[in-house]
This record gives sequence, structure tokens and C-alpha cells, in this order.
Amino acid sequence: MAHLLANGIPPHLLMWRRVREYAVPPSMIEKATARRAVGDWAGACAAARTDVDLDLRAVRDRHGTELATRLRADLRRLAPDLLRWHMPRIAPDGRLRPGLTLSLARYGAPGPSAVHLVVRTPPARADAGQRMSLALWDGSRRGPAGHHPHPHPHRRFRLDLHRHLWDAVRSADLARRCPTAGPDHGPDHGAAIGMGLREHPGGSWAVECWAAEAEHLLRADGLPRGAFTVRLDARTRTVFELVAPDDGHAPTLRPPHGTLPPQEVAALPLLPEAAVRVPPDLELLRAGLITAEDLHPLVAAALSPPGAPPAATAARPAPEGTPAVGTGDPPTVECRGEVHRIALRDGVLTAVDHHPDQVRREELLVALGGPPLPCLRAIDTAHRSPEALPAVRERLVHGDFAGALAVVESLLGPGALLRDGPLRDALRSAASRRIDDGLFRSGLVAEHPAARAKRTEQGHRPRTDRRSPRALRSKRGSQQRPRTALTG
Repeated sequence: MAHLLANGIPPHLLMWRRVREYAVPPSMIEKATARRAVGDWAGACAAARTDVDLDLRAVRDRHGTELATRLRADLRRLAPDLLRWHMPRIAPDGRLRPGLTLSLARYGAPGPSAVHLVVRTPPARADAGQRMSLALWDGSRRGPAGHHPHPHPHRRFRLDLHRHLWDAVRSADLARRCPTAGPDHGPDHGAAIGMGLREHPGGSWAVECWAAEAEHLLRADGLPRGAFTVRLDARTRTVFELVAPDDGHAPTLRPPHGTLPPQEVAALPLLPEAAVRVPPDLELLRAGLITAEDLHPLVAAALSPPGAPPAATAARPAPEGTPAVGTGDPPTVECRGEVHRIALRDGVLTAVDHHPDQVRREELLVALGGPPLPCLRAIDTAHRSPEALPAVRERLVHGDFAGALAVVESLLGPGALLRDGPLRDALRSAASRRIDDGLFRSGLVAEHPAARAKRTEQGHRPRTDRRSPRALRSKRGSQQRPRTALTG
């Protein structure tokens, strides 16, 4: 198990709890579900901030009608909000794993000729919007993926063997594919396995599912029962053999006979990450950190006990820190021996118990260096660093700009002018980083300006090519190089 914090909660569970609270807001699930219900898969992708980089007509012309028909059927079954829910994420804030190409479905026989429906995440330099993109991968680098850092499907992160993590029709299979034993690992598959896993913290291991998942993996890749690997951490891979007396018996795991060379270990089939660990939703439920109402409705329906009522489409409550406009009592401030109210009036946050003329006089005195009224000081603090600033930042980190602006408008009003401070800096930084995502999507910038500036500061000269200015190319070409020939 992971090292525990002072409150006894593993760090990775704290991360996943924040992810479940902010990464896929209820409004996204509701809109995507409504579009998918009427057959508008493209509208569902747009609601889930997923770009579509494929053309069904072009797919039919290039790969045939049969493949295009299968692809269209998969797109209609796709729940992009459910896919975003289950996408791999990185610590500490739980953003999407950057620069990833993940296979959702494979068409054709296993091998380099297979065509994959893939989902891609942008590199870290362009992940401000936390957008994803759907595309078709056929082994070439042509098309929108040509500028992606890793356009080839990653064999560690693949969901073509776990359709229940993105297919709305198959979502109920999540309960069948989840481990049923305790949080550490399942039945005893050997003392060596248990000790080895305890030496590699970072989550719960779904050991009891490894044999069935490995058989599923080998069968899908057209391979017989045999050896495969499990990635435990960045430097450790464990090799297991899948064995059974015959096809009528369930396979079991055993350590291999002898030690294999590193080259052979790297060439073995790799068990996907989705099959290696216990799903974080199950861990969160077991730890009591969330309830079924906090889950995606399709996930809640799959993990609910038999006989429980089905989850509603938008059953998840609003994340913490989402104030409702015009509801509840307005905040109060002790000002000059009295209790005054701070509330929204005409679209701005106002000290309602002070006359407007008095407020203008006090603001002028503040501009001249005088001490502000407690009411004005409270309003200024709300504009610069409100209590809901952490909730706003969490939404911005996960690309929920609409939700972040809704929180700001609920606090300060739609007509507020932000003042210099942490809140304005967070919104400005998020807006500027959204431009990087657009530049990456268009392929106009091959390198992030910050990385280029950093290299220049470190003394690295930029490489010249045909796109470099002619004056720079001629200057570089005219520089004399030291001669190395021997002279008599």
C-alpha cells in the first residue's frame, strides 16, 4: 500500500477524490448523455471536450464499407464523458496523462496492418483545456497526428480490451471485471507475489484478475498461453506464466522457470494498466471517501449492489465550492461597530448597508492612501483572493473554464472588474495557456516558446532549417570551421 498521510488516506486516493469532484462535472455528463441519447455522437464528443479528427467518408473510401460501418457503430456506443472519467491521470493534481495515444477499438487481425480507433491527449505544454481527440490510426503519420509527440497506440494504456470503460452499452461489465477480494490483493497466488507487490506501493493490485485478464490479452493478440509481464513501477516488470492443464480449466499464474534476459522481457506481452490495479472508484468506495452519488451514473449503476435503485443521469451533486446565485443569506462584515451585509446588486458585489455616495467617498480616500472600510476591505479580498479560489483553480486545472467562470460570477457578479491578485492571475494564466492548445491543434508551432527560450538561456543555439530567416542561414553557413587536416 502507499505511504499514508497523517489522516490515514493514501495520497493517490486523495488525488482521485479531487479528480472525481472536478474533472468530469455533472453538467458535462448531462449534456453528453442527452446528445448520445438522440444518436448525436459528435455532439456528445463536443460536450465532453473531445475533438473529432476523423472523417467517416474518407475512412470508407480508404478502408472499405465494412470497417466504416463498424467504426460508426462504435462511435454511436461511445460515451466520451465515461471515457474521460476512466482516462489515465498523473499526480499530483490528476490531470490527463499528457502526450498519450490510447487504443479504443481495433479493426482487423493483430499486427501492424490493424486499424485502431484511438483517443489522444495533448502534450503537457498544450493541456490547458484538458481536451482529448478521436482519430483513426493505421500505422502512418499522415493527418492531424503528424505533430503529436507519440501518435502510435501505447501498449500499456489500451482500452480495446476494456470496452466497458468507454462503451455505454458495455458499462455494466465493470462489476464483472473488478476484483471482489480485499483492498490489497486477491487470493494468495504465492508468497513471492504478495511480498513483491508490497515492495511497490502506489495503489491496490488486482492480482485475482490477472490470470483472466492475461488470457484475454493473449487471445486478443492471437498468442497461446504463455509468459507475459506486469509493470510494477518505472523500473520493474515482473514476468508470469499463464498455465492450465487443458482448455477446460481456468488458467493460473506461476513464476517463470529461470531468469529471462531484459530483451526477452521487453518483447513479452504487457498486461494493460486497466487490468493491473483495482479501479480507483472501487478503492474510494471501500475507503468511504465518496458515495455512489458521487460517481458517474454508468459507473454507479455497475457498482451498485443488486436490487439498488438505478442512478439518475445527473445524480452527482455539484462540486464543493459551487455557490448558487441569489440563494442563502448574504455574508456579513463587522464594520464600525455594526454588522453589515455584502451582496450582489446590479451585477456587482456591493456593501448594501452603505449609501453609494459614502462608498464613492471611501474609495477615493483609499486611492489617496487612507484606510479602507471593513466592508470595502472584504469586497477587495473577494476580488483578489476569495475563499473559493482553490475551487476555481481546480476547475481551471481540469479544463472546466465555464465552471470556473460560473463560480466567479456567483461570488462577484457578472459585471465585476477583477483586480490584481491571485484570482486574476489564475484566470489570465489559464486564458493564455488555452492559446497553446490551439497552436498545437493547428500544428503551427512545433516547439513550445517557453522551451525554446529556456534552451536559448542555457546557451544552446537554435538549429537552422529551410524555415529559418535567410540572413541567419547565410551567417551560419559562412562561419569557418577549424581545419583538422595534417600539414607538412
